[in-house]
Amino acid sequence: MNDTVSAQAKAAPSDPLGLYVHVPFCASTCDFCAFYQVKPTADDVTNFLSGIEVEAKLIEWSRPVTTVFWGGGTPGLLSPQSILKLSETVRQRCAGSPIEWTVEMAPASVTEARLQALKDIGVTRISMGVQSFQPALLEGLGRQHSLEQIYRAYERVRQADFKSVNLDLMFALPGQTEIEWEADVAEAVALAPDHLSTYCLTFEEDTALWVKLSEGRVKLNPENEAQLYESTWARLAEAGYQQYEVANFARPGHACQHNLNTWRMHEWIGLGPSAASQHGGWRGGNVANLGQWLSGLEQRARMTEDRLALTPAQLAEDALIFGLRMNAGVDLDRWRSLAPNAPWHEVDSRIQHLLNDGLANLDGSRLRLTDRGRLLADAVGLEMMEAFQEALPA
Repeated sequence: MNDTVSAQAKAAPSDPLGLYVHVPFCASTCDFCAFYQVKPTADDVTNFLSGIEVEAKLIEWSRPVTTVFWGGGTPGLLSPQSILKLSETVRQRCAGSPIEWTVEMAPASVTEARLQALKDIGVTRISMGVQSFQPALLEGLGRQHSLEQIYRAYERVRQADFKSVNLDLMFALPGQTEIEWEADVAEAVALAPDHLSTYCLTFEEDTALWVKLSEGRVKLNPENEAQLYESTWARLAEAGYQQYEVANFARPGHACQHNLNTWRMHEWIGLGPSAASQHGGWRGGNVANLGQWLSGLEQRARMTEDRLALTPAQLAEDALIFGLRMNAGVDLDRWRSLAPNAPWHEVDSRIQHLLNDGLANLDGSRLRLTDRGRLLADAVGLEMMEAFQEALPA
């Protein structure tokens, strides 16, 4: 069993460590969203904050937290007082100031008082889910904000002077035209955020959009998606945004370090219902239910599901799947060293096909996808997964 203990268990004191807090509260559920969320009551928020404090004490870690990320849900729904309370728990376990602290916000929840509280606790990065500047498309997604709220929220965030500001946009929306998407990109560029995330709409099970797709009320158009990808990449490059991952673009110095560390298979600790962790040789997720999560904590136990003992080969597989989505690619020699027993003969065969098909380049030991390869990043990831699965004993 010694060889199956993850390379993660041997993390050096200088290795990055992330802390993710899932705040499961939303005023309403967007049609595309599959993340766990509930409409908050005052008691729910109070119990959640107490639960985070208990859970943080149940986990042992010794090195300082490098990055903090509050996601959801809508963390921005928390009152200024709740923001300060949650930050007390985070700061007690960080052992210093993280180099990056991100909080997700929705335009309708942005207030000067909340932003001041976030500044006071040391937040460095605000990520705001705009999704579109087209009112009809926002309505079709079930988003609960208006154009006026987007502009007012962005102005307030900028006036608060956070180090980095990100805007999320979505394309390939039902009924969206290429002209509308180009207009959304142009409007986002005009606002000049430090970072832009452009996500292709996915249809997750158990969402309102999935139901519409299954009923034939919306349709997929892969060819149009590829065209929108390419036009977006070119437009954002012209505007000075460097693509560093398939869906993420940043001005120099503004890439999301928390996400980069996650994609590079470093460790992170997840707090809150449905939060995932990769720490101490294990990966798993908390139960996606506020009540069950709290019940476990009352017994001083974390309600985790799908716990997986991370072998070096498992980490190498995920490093390839997620790493090839990044423009920097993957250092194959590093992972061959960390996971010598991984099925490299099978992986190398798949890599050779990528090279022959013009989907990837190999510079020394660093494997990178070409632009055409990044358009097929999901399929490439599936290829890597199959290479590892086919090598498993029957």
